[in-house]
Amino acid sequence: MNQHNAAETTIRLGTGVELKGVLAGTKDATGLIVFVHGSGSSRFSVRNNQVAQFLRGEGFATLLMDLLTAPEDQVDAITRELRFNIPLLAERVAGTLDWLAEREDVSRLPIGLFGASTGAAAALIAAASQPTRVRAVVSRGGRPDLAGEALEAVQVPTLLIVGSEDTQVLRLNRMAMSRIPAQARLVTVEGATHLFEEPGTLDQAAQHAADWFKRYLIVQGSGGSGR
Repeated sequence: MNQHNAAETTIRLGTGVELKGVLAGTKDATGLIVFVHGSGSSRFSVRNNQVAQFLRGEGFATLLMDLLTAPEDQVDAITRELRFNIPLLAERVAGTLDWLAEREDVSRLPIGLFGASTGAAAALIAAASQPTRVRAVVSRGGRPDLAGEALEAVQVPTLLIVGSEDTQVLRLNRMAMSRIPAQARLVTVEGATHLFEEPGTLDQAAQHAADWFKRYLIVQGSGGSGR
């Protein structure tokens, strides 16, 4: 279900910036999951596309997007500076939420954010700034600690998924979770390293994400904090 109506789209932000994205699975969807990729990645991320396909099979629409424009991406490929500009990336995510609110085909859908690596921090900052639009956040191998003081302002249920072998990131996630006032949970996937490359580990992460989004996007039916 929800596998076929994928469409390349241009996300026009209020700042005048235009980003490329792929919106899929909107027909009969019960919610929309916006993917916020990690450093140096894009809407073509193999792992995020695998998770997105799984989530569409669970009844969700998905939006995979570039957080940088093509010229920015060319600069970043050399300098690697923009991919770590968390405030800029969070601003792009927030602008995308504004753009989605204006689209008749998806404006009715409850939104969840799925962040990976540094994208998890941008997702959490955007969720903290727009708690009425974002109902849940999932981080896979993320760096939520990079959200800084915004962690204390997160009002939506947050799931942190980390590989058991990704020890440094696991420690950082534990510290970040203790700062989130909303409902927060940390799940470790046994045998997984940072990129979830081990057989079956990414599938487990996708299932955890689907269960979280089903619980807080579909059943809860409100933007409450879960506290």
